[in-house]
Amino acid sequence: MRVSHTKFFIMSKLPKLAIVGRPNVRKSALFNRISQKKIAIVDEAEGITRDRLYAKADFFGTPFELIDTGGINPRAKTPFNEQVKQQAEIAIEEADTIVMVVDAHIGITDLDQEVADILHKTKKPLCLAVNKIDDVSHEPLLHKFHKLGIKRMVGVSAIQGWHIAELLEAAFADLPKNFPAVEEEPKISVSIVGRANVGKSSLINYLLDEERCIVSPIPGTTRDSIDISFKRGEDLFTLIDTAGIRRKGAEHEVVDKFAAIRTERAIERCDICLLMLDAQEGMTTQEKRIAKMIEETGKGCIILLNKWDLVKDTRMEHYLKHIEEEVSFLKHCPKLFISAKTGRNVDKIFELVKQVHTDSLRRISTHQLNVFIEKSVQKNHPPMIMGKRLRIYYLAQVAVQPPKFILFVNFPNLMIESYKKYLYNQLRETYGFAGVPIQFHLKGKEKPKKDQDTPEKTSPEEQEPVLEEEMIDDDDFEASDYLFENEK
Repeated sequence: MRVSHTKFFIMSKLPKLAIVGRPNVRKSALFNRISQKKIAIVDEAEGITRDRLYAKADFFGTPFELIDTGGINPRAKTPFNEQVKQQAEIAIEEADTIVMVVDAHIGITDLDQEVADILHKTKKPLCLAVNKIDDVSHEPLLHKFHKLGIKRMVGVSAIQGWHIAELLEAAFADLPKNFPAVEEEPKISVSIVGRANVGKSSLINYLLDEERCIVSPIPGTTRDSIDISFKRGEDLFTLIDTAGIRRKGAEHEVVDKFAAIRTERAIERCDICLLMLDAQEGMTTQEKRIAKMIEETGKGCIILLNKWDLVKDTRMEHYLKHIEEEVSFLKHCPKLFISAKTGRNVDKIFELVKQVHTDSLRRISTHQLNVFIEKSVQKNHPPMIMGKRLRIYYLAQVAVQPPKFILFVNFPNLMIESYKKYLYNQLRETYGFAGVPIQFHLKGKEKPKKDQDTPEKTSPEEQEPVLEEEMIDDDDFEASDYLFENEK
């Protein structure tokens, strides 16, 4: 049973346009063309789109929400056909205006007529997009579609971008010009990632209290990345459900490869990743790959161990230790044992999301960092190497999301890996940054150019200036006389 404070509400006040039709008439290509983004996977095979997809679009300064749906075919025997039909029906119900798509070269089919009859019964504004009209010479193909009884009809080409503006003008003709206010942008974008069939879509459905995503025990049910905006209390979020990443050898279909690419893009455009594991199977190569991807893109990360209620004879602390040994970055990530099916600990997820998001935006002043460096060096001095000792001038934070720190030193090559790890761990211990990757760079003093007429007077180490605390300013860290370690 769920408590009231975890109730989630879908947020949208924009006019909605739903794209519907029978399978394989290029609805997803039209969706991508109107949204001007490659969101939906497009392929020759039938039944690629399963869940309904949303995207923001603009029509001459008027924003609206676009909905892509799977093909409607009541008689099909393809997997998930009934669920795909339900998703399309929900999209039709919530849409303010509808665009039905047909294939100009195939003509009217019995299925086209069935879909048109369904849409006529809704009494909503309806427009017919006759696709694959690539130029003026194909426009005579429009006339045979008058039998569908749809007054507004526009010949378009989703691939070529032909007559897209005219289609939108016809679709919005019956809607009020002063449609209600634009919604506020969600504050935190959260991507749910993991390999196939670990319960990502089940978690989305539990959170939203509706069958928003198609769920089945068959791996690879979700293919597109699905964005859902919602509000929890006073906080706005965007949830992104992604297709599971499979082993390279298991990506038999081109669609699976596209789904993996969409997942990678979802990680890149989110603020926080919820890395979901099947607690029964533990950490696999796919999870390690995803965790590495999250760390490299600098995103916050929370580990969700789903189906823990099915695990027997295993202690939590032993399980967590094994995960942390597999990927060192995960030591610093919050972890939660959940059940997407029963709702166990699901209420705690977004408090952790807010905490990790806050840490990713945290900025520490140079003065504080210099006090930290002084204490760390006093506690454990850097070792002597070839008669020289590493000298640390100061530490500055130069970016957030993820936090990026630059350590100004005399010679970067004197920083051995073990001492760098020591400073990194001390920084974590002092300031936290739970679930956030920390980028740590070294910057050394550039060697002065030798003047042929001026003899050397002192050794490079004797020429090294020590920066005084009062000379350091948070905005004064891009000094041109310093080089990054990887620039040498």
